Amino acid sequence: MLSEPRSGRLAAWGNALLAGLVSPDDAALAIVGEDTVHRVEGLPGESAQVGLTLALGRLRTLGVTGLRVALPAPGHPLGLSGPPEFNARALEAEEAVVCFGAAIGLVPRVHEAGPAGDVHAEVVWQVLPVREAPPADVPSLGEAERELAEALRDATELLSKLDVAGSGPVAEAAIDAYRARAERGREVLAPGYPPRAVRVLELAQRVGLLVTLAHERGHGGAVSSSEMAARSQALRPVERTARRAQVAAYNSLVEERERGAR
Repeated sequence: MLSEPRSGRLAAWGNALLAGLVSPDDAALAIVGEDTVHRVEGLPGESAQVGLTLALGRLRTLGVTGLRVALPAPGHPLGLSGPPEFNARALEAEEAVVCFGAAIGLVPRVHEAGPAGDVHAEVVWQVLPVREAPPADVPSLGEAERELAEALRDATELLSKLDVAGSGPVAEAAIDAYRARAERGREVLAPGYPPRAVRVLELAQRVGLLVTLAHERGHGGAVSSSEMAARSQALRPVERTARRAQVAAYNSLVEERERGAR
C-alpha cells in the first residue's frame, strides 16, 4: 500500500469526470499515471478493446453515475457484492471498480515489460457483470477514521517491540520518501472529494506503509518462524483496517450521493 491502487485512481478521477469537475482527457491522464496505456475490454456495445477516454464516456451513457473501489483479500471480500465470477477475478487482481447505476464492474489485468528500473505497465480493464447489492464491509468515513487512529497506535507499538519501526537505513529511507511525497502536496484524491476523505486516505496510506515495512524490511527482532508467524498474525487486522479505510475514502462521493437520493 505504498502507492495508490489503480482502481483508486480510476474511481476517484472517474467520479470527478462524472461530476463534471474535470475533462475526459485530464481524467484519463490521471488514471493512467505512470503506466504506459490503459484500455477497456468487454464494454457493452464494443466488440474490441477501446481507449480509456471513450470508455469513460460510454459508462456515462450506460447509466453509470458513480464508481466504487473494492480491495478484496483472501477471506475478506471488501467492497464486493458478487457474483462469484466477478469476485474471483477481483480477488485474483486484489482490486476492482464497481459501477453505481449499472450492473457492471471493471477488473485490471496488468502486463509489465522492460528491465529492472525501467518497467512499463500496460493495463486492460475487463468489464464484467456485477450484482447490484451493498458492497461488503465498507465503513463510513467516520468509522474508518476512528479505526485508523487505533490501528496506527497499535502498529507503531507492535513494530517498536519487533525492532522494525524506525530501525535501519532502509526503513528510514522509506519513511523519508513517504514524508517527501506528502510535503510536495501531491493530489491524494481527485477534485470533489471532501477534506475528510483526503485525511482518511492519507492516514490509511501511512498505516499501510508501516505494515509494508514490517513485512518487507528485514526480520528485526523476529528471528524464528513462530515469531514471524506471530508478527503476520498481529499485523493482519491492522492491514485490514487500512484497506477498509482506503475503500471508504474512495467510495465516499458515491456513498454521499446515494444517501442524498434516499
